[in-house]
Amino acid sequence: MSEKSTITVTTQYFAIMKAEAGMGEEKVTTSASTTLELFDELQARHGFTIGSAETKVVVNEEFCKWDKELADGDLIVFVPPIAGG
Repeated sequence: MSEKSTITVTTQYFAIMKAEAGMGEEKVTTSASTTLELFDELQARHGFTIGSAETKVVVNEEFCKWDKELADGDLIVFVPPIAGG
């Protein structure tokens, strides 16, 4: 088995996730290979109170599924549900 390599991606957060992370964007060096693995890692780091089931994920400006493979330099945007008023 090969060793997991690390990649660096840029993540962007909105709404409640932005508030909980304390930032709207960050560069993340990770060994996560999928969007779900990255989300789980960031949820543990920032204490996000919503899960992947309630969140959409966008990679390089395209909505995708949670099993999308990540590549070095990707832009990942997590889109939580946003309530209207």
